Amino acid sequence: MTDPVLPRRVVVTGATGKLGRAVVAHLRGVGVDVLAVDRAGGRDPRDLDGEFLLVDLTDYGQVVEAFTGGADEHAGGIEAIVHLAAVPAPGLMSNARTFANNSAATYNVFAAARAAGIKRVVWASSETVLGLPFDTPPPYAPVDEEYAARPESTYSLNKALEEEMARHFCRWDPELVMVGLRFSNVMDVEDYAPFPSFDADPRLRRWNLWGYIDARDGAQAVERALAHDRPGADVFIIANADTVMTRSSASLMAEVYPGVEIRGELGEHETLLSIDKARRVLGYEPRHSWRDHVDTPVSEA
Repeated sequence: MTDPVLPRRVVVTGATGKLGRAVVAHLRGVGVDVLAVDRAGGRDPRDLDGEFLLVDLTDYGQVVEAFTGGADEHAGGIEAIVHLAAVPAPGLMSNARTFANNSAATYNVFAAARAAGIKRVVWASSETVLGLPFDTPPPYAPVDEEYAARPESTYSLNKALEEEMARHFCRWDPELVMVGLRFSNVMDVEDYAPFPSFDADPRLRRWNLWGYIDARDGAQAVERALAHDRPGADVFIIANADTVMTRSSASLMAEVYPGVEIRGELGEHETLLSIDKARRVLGYEPRHSWRDHVDTPVSEA
């Protein structure tokens, strides 16, 4: 895989969120000029240490201004969009409010990018489209991008519709590159301390097949997606290479989902959210593990 050719100036929405902060820092660290965008929240946006603009993404006019240099003291020249902003999970707001916010924000981002002539969009889809919380067992494991979306919540339904929306935007504009990253549960280093306790009850984290994504690896995936230059819409599962458990992946599946087909040989702690496609197409390779930060007990068979 050759070194990625990155856009010079990028908008990152949802910049004050857990993943957004990691992405902004990472892209700036590799020389990308980032306009960080979010709306007022609990954190002071100034601690992102760089260019920041408050934008309500549900207001199309504000989005167009941000993408075209129409806001005072912020230059244009935007070459790509990284759209991470959303109500981040089901159950935080009413279903109707979650859908109204997330659907409007994503449509406005996609449409404003098209209006501004921006040909590259990377956005946060979600592992939830795979069928989380897997009350209905997955069709096989490790799960991958080959089966149709199975949304089980309003939040996930919106993510599935975003993926369909991206396909139509690319149909309208054959030069457009849109990459949806189905991020697993985002974690910072300080989130890892409880992980060894998960072994006491393997069903506690079955809802996403014991997956996670270190925010730093999530940021790496965004960098790789920004360098992807194949026109059209595509989606990729983005998770870490291992699970949140010290128990083997095979034993977890045998106990919790005994009737589910296992495709291929499972490594000791191999992720059950397949990242093979992201590795193959994007050159994504996780560099971090919670095991590097927390003492773990001896794993069980």
